[in-house]
Amino acid sequence: MNPLAITSYTITTALGAGLTDNWRGLESGRSGLQPCHFFDIENLQAWVGEVAGVDSVELPSSLAAFDCRNNRLAWLGLQQDGFIAAVESAVARYGAHRVAVFMGTSTAGIHQTELAYRELDSDSGALPDWYRYETTHNSHSIADFTRSALGLSGISSAISTACSSSAKVFASARRAIASGLCEAAVVGGVDSLCLTTLYGFNSLQLVSPDPCCPCDVDRAGISIGEAAGFALLEGDAGSAEYALLGYGESSDAYHMSSPHPEGEGARLAMAAALEKAGLTVADIDYINLHGTGTVANDLAEANAVARLQAMAIPASSTKGWTGHTLGAAGILEAALGLLCIEHGHIPQTLNTRRVDPALNANILLRPLSRPVARVLSNSFGFGGSNCSLVLGRLP
Repeated sequence: MNPLAITSYTITTALGAGLTDNWRGLESGRSGLQPCHFFDIENLQAWVGEVAGVDSVELPSSLAAFDCRNNRLAWLGLQQDGFIAAVESAVARYGAHRVAVFMGTSTAGIHQTELAYRELDSDSGALPDWYRYETTHNSHSIADFTRSALGLSGISSAISTACSSSAKVFASARRAIASGLCEAAVVGGVDSLCLTTLYGFNSLQLVSPDPCCPCDVDRAGISIGEAAGFALLEGDAGSAEYALLGYGESSDAYHMSSPHPEGEGARLAMAAALEKAGLTVADIDYINLHGTGTVANDLAEANAVARLQAMAIPASSTKGWTGHTLGAAGILEAALGLLCIEHGHIPQTLNTRRVDPALNANILLRPLSRPVARVLSNSFGFGGSNCSLVLGRLP
């Protein structure tokens, strides 16, 4: 496939708002994880990647109907790194109707529903008058909010395939631009902390009581995080420096919540991404692993890397910095991959002390400073919904 230019991008995570804060955290080894006190939780031993100041964000009056924690996080993210100005420039070139929106999320504004149920009328069972499902909890609310906030009128879609959601938006945008449905696309993902995911993953015994340590021999599960990330993709490269070089998708459907033990779906996604990019394993400088910190996920992914004959490529998980941001993980880790290319830096797997000897991959325990031209970024979701992206510099 022809490279698809990435003309602007931004992320907001527990490390901070914008690329600079996130790069400084990555470079210094400063984690954004902290003990979980979200919504005054007291009976859950966990660490989370909570974004500071989300609850105090105020949406413009024109967007008041979208008010919920998830869309406040999105609004905070949109303010960073000149992203709105970059989209306005694209609108000036193509028209608002020719800029599409593809957003990934797993739970959208479900926390708004959690709040509403606390005010449920005990007699009638009615939810409070202030509650609006369509513009908050509904999965498409984040796509509709983003389109409205940016003044766009092109096609829009929300993708909810668990933890691969905001990686798959890149693939959807590429197909839309190639088919002539749009000239450019805003892609991204937003997922915010909520009781449903915190208690839900804990009930599955997948939440670590300590900061997550992906690929460690003593790993005990995930640390849940929240994030907002956006990128502007354009068919016309212009003066862009970075690009989506390839993508690969697969669905192994092995189990609802466990990956294929040999990582077959993951291998297929990585192989397809390389094929579309016209590259081989030897052309990749760094693999950003999905690397959640669960026993099954890390082993399956390492098996997939081995079957791809990519065991020598430096690999790490960045979830020790931000937590697992679920539906926002794909865009977040794609952005971190671009930062690695920009700064010539390959991060270690934070919090990990001793790599599980069963993992046949080059898991880094110390950062590397070297030129990085191409990154393979993995995002694998529940039910075997897999997506891998190849990102790199434009020639």
